[in-house]
Amino acid sequence: MALKISMAVALTTLAVSLSSLAKTPENFIYTSSGELDAVFPLVARSDIGGVQIVYNWRALEPEKDRYDFSRIERDLARLKAARKKLFIQIQDRFFEADARYVPDYLMHNKQYGGGIAPQFDNPGEGKPVGSGWVARQWDPAVRQRYQALLAALAKRFDGEVYGVNLPETAIDLDEKNPPAGFTCDSYFAGEMENLAFARKAFKKSHVVQYVNFWPCEWDNDHNYMGRLFTYASANNVGLGGPDIVPNRKAHMKNAYPFFHKNKQTLPLIAMAVQEPTLTYKNPETGKPFTKAEFDRFAENYLGADIIFWSTSSPWLKAK
Repeated sequence: MALKISMAVALTTLAVSLSSLAKTPENFIYTSSGELDAVFPLVARSDIGGVQIVYNWRALEPEKDRYDFSRIERDLARLKAARKKLFIQIQDRFFEADARYVPDYLMHNKQYGGGIAPQFDNPGEGKPVGSGWVARQWDPAVRQRYQALLAALAKRFDGEVYGVNLPETAIDLDEKNPPAGFTCDSYFAGEMENLAFARKAFKKSHVVQYVNFWPCEWDNDHNYMGRLFTYASANNVGLGGPDIVPNRKAHMKNAYPFFHKNKQTLPLIAMAVQEPTLTYKNPETGKPFTKAEFDRFAENYLGADIIFWSTSSPWLKAK
């Protein structure tokens, strides 16, 4: 009897210990620059820990070496007063045909090869393929300017903002007519260089790289995904992604298994449920995924510490 009791106590202790390791993701709101006032009633909720705000490169650097961080200043001040955290995303790729939100000098100076290149996108289920633009991060001259922006941001906001994240790794270029100078390896190397620079510049705030797919890669056949996760785990770099879509095949052949394998070694995992994410349906129910289903997959499989929720998420409108 004593042996049975001691075994039961041991099993209970183990269960408690394991449960304490489980992460309950903190809820953040995801929004764009200039929209904080409109969504603030959601931000003020007690179950919301902070906000991720997307700031485009052009707005932050209207002219070469002249930076305008007034929008971040205002947002940070308001969130600090409300005791909420701020995560900033420095956007260098855009998903609309007219969205060329990089500084004019990048597009007009031959030194930067036009600054941007066309890309294509298929956001969510039931959506037409759209077009947009991506900064030529494989070009050292463009990359140097992006890193100058990161350095200026770090000088002002390191330790003030809760974190900074770099945009998703996925881009979809015209494979038959790729942009001048582009190669799969040069793009990967450029993104890794930007990440290393951001980590060095921001010594106090979290640094997170969004990763979902790498161009030219499927199922880690170039070891881009593997190298990124190894680097991040060894260098105090957080990782995340723009989509939580439970068990979706394309993701399961790319970033998701690496999150699962590295969830105990990454310092921070920050995933998002954006507007396109909400269009996906659970194949078992035929209905859009619920908050509980997103939460369960994010917590148990991906190991998420933070979920950035679209303001369109139904559960946010339930109260």
